[in-house]
Amino acid sequence: QAQLVESGGGLVQPGGSLRLSCVASKTIFSFDAMAWYRQAPGKQRELVAEVTSGGDTNYEASVEGRFTISRDNAKNTVYLQMNSLKPEDTAVYYCHAFRLNSWGQKYLYWGQGTQVTVSS
Repeated sequence: QAQLVESGGGLVQPGGSLRLSCVASKTIFSFDAMAWYRQAPGKQRELVAEVTSGGDTNYEASVEGRFTISRDNAKNTVYLQMNSLKPEDTAVYYCHAFRLNSWGQKYLYWGQGTQVTVSS
């Protein structure tokens, strides 16, 4: 069973920065893609950023240019560097991993989440 553990959340002022970390219990090469999602109170969970095993990245439009997703394969860790934070970035951020097996079965894994609050 794969486990994902997030850390790095906290309270930050607008314009500040945070770096979130997600440590996987399995090598991240096991996954076809890893991603960060977020969910604000009363809102649907949304994709923030994703990175494939090949290194391709995709970002939600509102964070593009401010957030960067990256991998450290040796540490089995995915990061989300968040710069120029805005109050609307406030949410619980979740690490996500995805893979397809040889039979086309989809496996999804989620971390427990880490709270990010952007407020003055």
